[in-house]
Amino acid sequence: MSRAPSAPTHQPQLVIVMGVSGSGKSSVAKAMAEQLNYEYLDADDFHSDEAKACMAAGVPLTDAQRIPWVHNICAHLATRAQNGQNCTLAFSGLRRSHRQQLRKLPFDLVFLYLKGSKALIAERINARNNHFMPPSLLDSQFASMEESTTETDVISIDIDRPLSQVVESCIEQACSRV
Repeated sequence: MSRAPSAPTHQPQLVIVMGVSGSGKSSVAKAMAEQLNYEYLDADDFHSDEAKACMAAGVPLTDAQRIPWVHNICAHLATRAQNGQNCTLAFSGLRRSHRQQLRKLPFDLVFLYLKGSKALIAERINARNNHFMPPSLLDSQFASMEESTTETDVISIDIDRPLSQVVESCIEQACSRV
């Protein structure tokens, strides 16, 4: 007796909006979540108080300090995937190894890399209030960013335009990957 082929499994979607601090990750990921009816998550919420204090003092995190942060994000996302929840995640994505950890999760995922000039991003950082990441860490963010030329799931998005246009472009890119 022959068996019918298994139906393809459908995984929830994870849209990771990545870039250096001040690139607009949170604003874009939040707007996308609202428009797509996805759950919005901000990776900053998974930093320990100690890590936030370190950054607030102008001290960049080491790779060793980032390991538990990425682990906490992945653990939370694994639960969301089990529940079939589509999500957007505002996440720096500075390191390829961190992006690779997210790729292990049971999601259809895409990385949207918000790219802009250091001058534009510095202007944005200087204009925001009550954020633990000081402008003095911008250089370390750019230095730590391991850009992708071979990661086919990382799509660059130009941020030198109005937020609504950036969000529209991100939604188009995310929806074309499903």
